[in-house]
Amino acid sequence: MGLEENNCRIVSESVDAMLISSTAAIVQSSDKKVVILAYRGTEPSNIMSWLTDVEIYSRDAAKFRVSNPRTGDSGAVDLHAGFYRNVRATRYEVLRALKRAMAGQSILAAESGPGEGDLNGSRHITPALYITGHSLGGAMAAIMGIMLMTDPQYKDSIGNNLRAVYTFGQPMIGPQALADAYEKIENSAPVLRYIYRRDPVPHLPPRQTGGFAHFGREWHHDGKDWKETSADPARQMRDILGLGQAALAFVAEQNPILRRVPVGSLLSDHFPQHYVERLAPPGTLISEFGDDQLILPAGDPTPWPMPSFFRRIPQDVVKMAQGVVDNSGRAVQIVLRAAENVGRAVGSTVTRQT
Repeated sequence: MGLEENNCRIVSESVDAMLISSTAAIVQSSDKKVVILAYRGTEPSNIMSWLTDVEIYSRDAAKFRVSNPRTGDSGAVDLHAGFYRNVRATRYEVLRALKRAMAGQSILAAESGPGEGDLNGSRHITPALYITGHSLGGAMAAIMGIMLMTDPQYKDSIGNNLRAVYTFGQPMIGPQALADAYEKIENSAPVLRYIYRRDPVPHLPPRQTGGFAHFGREWHHDGKDWKETSADPARQMRDILGLGQAALAFVAEQNPILRRVPVGSLLSDHFPQHYVERLAPPGTLISEFGDDQLILPAGDPTPWPMPSFFRRIPQDVVKMAQGVVDNSGRAVQIVLRAAENVGRAVGSTVTRQT
């Protein structure tokens, strides 16, 4: 699944007192032509990760500045404080690794010295950089993408190699001013956002916390297929009660009767496995479990119901399993009939003896 031969480097920083829980993975293909920067999303069991999500405003002096490479002008923009702080926590180590990758060097090598870190004839490689993330990771990916596209320090050395930013279930990261600034970037890399069904997170932060807006192109999965909704993107939910309703709907979903009640948002639609499954190529099962080798021939439905996890197992395996089930069923029926006959025989014997 993905780049089978690769180098991978994890950059992580955690400081509870500063509400920092930042993890980035840099993946470089073995031929050094493709580099993927992936940010980790919210960790359900990590309270610091949750506090990062809800810390919208802070009194930090540092501001995010959006520069216009064409005019040289720049302006300060108030970003979501928790998201921005977590990008900053690992930014410089991530950028050092990306600079090496963009120069055709290994991301695993030391900053200097002989060995794998030398260019070794890789000067003519022009790596393609992609940034991605889910949930909190999607917000961090979007911030890093804007930074590389606009900051003069990074645009020439890294930003020009950025091909696209892909986010999944991403919350909003800044005000309308940020969305407007992105539209003015010359030769900007596309920012592509995916929203699965009734995922509530893309509608956060709520309106009661201030004005936020999405930017880039948007695709929404309506339960059947992906449709572009860039002309009418996801908007902020009215208040935080909307997220509470989505959590209660998740609990109600476990009840066969309550799950039929229509709801506006559903927390379980935010889970990453839904995005992974719905974005997999037709006829394949690609998941976080590495099941991409389980292939179901197109147009050849499974002959008996199975959980979605196994729905694409090869048909010969399915038929063999069905045969085992059928034979087991027949065997059980034979045993039951035999037991019934034995019972009748025993009953008849007892009657005669009486």
